[in-house]
Amino acid sequence: MIRPLMKSRETILAAAILVLVLAIATRFPGFVAPSNLANVFNDTSPLIILALGQMVVILTRCIDLSVAANLALTGMVVAMLNMAMPGLPVPVILALAISLGALMGLVNGLLVWKLDIPPIVVTLGTMTIYRGIIFVISGGEWINAHEMSDAFKAFPREVVLGLPVLSWIAIAVVIGFIVLVGRTPLGRAFFAVGGNPHAAVYTGINVGLTQCSAYVISGALAGLTGYLWVARYAVAYVDIAGGFELEVVAACVIGGISIAGGIGSVGGALLGALFLGIVKNALPVINISPFWQLAISGSAIIIAVAFNATSSRAKGRVILKKAEHAV
Repeated sequence: MIRPLMKSRETILAAAILVLVLAIATRFPGFVAPSNLANVFNDTSPLIILALGQMVVILTRCIDLSVAANLALTGMVVAMLNMAMPGLPVPVILALAISLGALMGLVNGLLVWKLDIPPIVVTLGTMTIYRGIIFVISGGEWINAHEMSDAFKAFPREVVLGLPVLSWIAIAVVIGFIVLVGRTPLGRAFFAVGGNPHAAVYTGINVGLTQCSAYVISGALAGLTGYLWVARYAVAYVDIAGGFELEVVAACVIGGISIAGGIGSVGGALLGALFLGIVKNALPVINISPFWQLAISGSAIIIAVAFNATSSRAKGRVILKKAEHAV
């Protein structure tokens, strides 16, 4: 049964984003200029990519707190590789970044699947390990723009049909996830495992393998974003994207992806990321301290969780009423 339009979580969030943009426009009309909105989307693209990867992990009742560390380690590795071999083609660098990220995601997935360690413990541990590896391989040194090749830096910034390649990659990932989640057995397995893992087993779904697959996807996207991030900002260092994993989780929660698993949508993750991206870009132009972003993001998370809890209780009451009538 189709839900009424205004009861759709995505519709409500989209309306909130529209109100937010219009409110910002009253203080700074230039914010709603198409060129500026395109820049906002481009700035938010890394968050969109990572939020979609995090979404499938959360759908399976897991969480990945190592995505930012994965991003940072991959970014440092490809930057060092580029410094050592400036002529290495960008497609090769992309393949290496995605593969390295997927490998780190696989480590998380295997620890959760084979050793049955709680996901939050696993990914907190690997987050620390990956950050430590960055320091070991780099010696704590930065890699700056002048040490990177022009081709390495240019790829995510190349403009195609009015948008940078970074934005087009984010759009491609969104389309890919729409197909993955809505049209493939693996996508349906994500929801089944998160909704009721015990029932999923009886339908022939391997719960551990499905969760591991989600981690590999999240890791691969983190690796991809690692190269895009380092190339776009033309710098690599130990603390790159420090704390960004919290923004990624926040984008998912704000977008309606249930931490309890089994509930969420690509549209929700996209809108959650856009909400945070707009807030982050708007605060400086309207002369509000960026530190307020933390308060705004935290408030949005609490409201989103409260909204989810209220919706769950309402559904529970409906089920109970139906059961009473049946009796």
